[in-house]
Amino acid sequence: MIKHVLLCSAMSLLLVANAPSPDPSVSDYDIVIRGGRVLDGAGNPWVRADVAVKDGRVVRIGQVGGHGAKEIDAKGRYVSPGFIDMMDQSGGVLLKNGAAENKLKMGVTTVIAGEGGTPVEASQIPTYFTQLEKQGISVNFGSYYSTTQARVKAMGDGAGNPTDAQMDIMRKEVRTAMEAGVFGVTSALIYPPSSFATTADLISMAKVSAQCGGFYATHMRDESADLVKAVNEAIEIGEKSGAKVEIFHLKAAFAPGWGALMPQAIAAINAARARGVDVAADLYPYTAGGTGLEIIAPSWVWADGVQKGIERLRDPKLRERMKKEVAAGSMPGWSNLVQASGGFGNVILANGFSKKYAPYHGQSLEKIGAALKRDPADVAWDILLEGLPNRSVALYFMMNEGDIETALHQPWVSIGSDAAASEKLGQMDALGLPHPRAYGTFPRVIAEYSKRRPVISLEDAVRKMTGWPAQRMGLTDRGLIRDGMRADIVIFDLDKLDDVASWDKPTALPTGIDTVLVNGVVTVEGGQHNGAKAGVILRHGCNG
Repeated sequence: MIKHVLLCSAMSLLLVANAPSPDPSVSDYDIVIRGGRVLDGAGNPWVRADVAVKDGRVVRIGQVGGHGAKEIDAKGRYVSPGFIDMMDQSGGVLLKNGAAENKLKMGVTTVIAGEGGTPVEASQIPTYFTQLEKQGISVNFGSYYSTTQARVKAMGDGAGNPTDAQMDIMRKEVRTAMEAGVFGVTSALIYPPSSFATTADLISMAKVSAQCGGFYATHMRDESADLVKAVNEAIEIGEKSGAKVEIFHLKAAFAPGWGALMPQAIAAINAARARGVDVAADLYPYTAGGTGLEIIAPSWVWADGVQKGIERLRDPKLRERMKKEVAAGSMPGWSNLVQASGGFGNVILANGFSKKYAPYHGQSLEKIGAALKRDPADVAWDILLEGLPNRSVALYFMMNEGDIETALHQPWVSIGSDAAASEKLGQMDALGLPHPRAYGTFPRVIAEYSKRRPVISLEDAVRKMTGWPAQRMGLTDRGLIRDGMRADIVIFDLDKLDDVASWDKPTALPTGIDTVLVNGVVTVEGGQHNGAKAGVILRHGCNG
């Protein structure tokens, strides 16, 4: 009897040892992620569970008995929905390279672009979307359309108020864009010619977006001394148009107002929400912004268009006037970022797009001016002119960590990088701006604000990057790990998770994110992009 049992046991072991590997064609699931700590994206505590994926969707969470054509061991790691970049700048570069590797390596699976609009005019948006789909993209992509695009189409890039006929053209352009599937309209009101638009102009165009259930998303008119006034303008546009309001990269960019302006801005937003205005904001977790040197020139310089503005920058007499105005501070219609940064010593040349000024990258305009025996304002405009047709850029250290923490505590704040995908991994993003936000934003939210100094919980950090932005944008089948949801998933090791990218090394890759799924397709494995292009175009419906 004992021999019989032993013989049967030996035969069973032999059969198991010689059993064929599971046949992917008859697998129960495409992918099963085993034994991870699952964060659902809604802010709930993690649970240990398996996650099964089939046909691009999550189909089972818990103890999964079947097997997957691909099995992923997630023991000791966290399983989260893919991160959503609420302020992306990749609309143009994805036509050149759809891989978006720097985004994926941050755990980003969905991007919402369009602060500056689409790279094509409204009538060409369907063709643009189709081209992206044909070429293939590795992330899910949605976009806004810019009110400035509509304005330039109707009346050029100069100052002035539109006629009724011109405003009709603008509204028609917005309607065309909305019907093509954009999520709403944007403004970037510190930059000419967007800065020439009035509140009434913006309300008129936002009404068209509202008819489609869309957004008015804005880089506000002032993020410095007049921050609260600018917030109230954005709220007014939403309240009078009916459009949902998204405030891009919420910040208190004014050193004298640190600790005071941000709470005031938050109070204004909370008051608007309390009375029914659908307003929220996103931010990037850094103390410096990055933008072009052209912002150092008062807005009147650009009132007759870009070419005339360049001519004015070459005029020594006009420069003397400009320098006096820079020293005096902000003016109506112009937010003085030099003043907001506390002076030229806190404005750092990031990329001058010229061999002449390349040795000065990473230095303040104040130091460059001293070295060249030139006024720092002259230096800024010299660099701008030398770098044409490229847009020379600088880092403006205008914010402080206390205000970032205050903003992160707000439940309606999500995360946006204000950065583009890189055409080539390890290089600057497509904006040509060496800012660590292009490589570090999303890991930093967790590594810095949940791990190193616990400002928000891990669960809330993930919610701000997944479930909340998905709900905000109406992406009802994304942002959560639940049955039936699209399988955009990130697997990360919390102990190893770090943003790494710094001011000195802005393109350093983050650590701790080893696996990323986009629409149920493994796209990053072992920390490396495998070439998959499973991203889709996200179109906002318009039946209004």
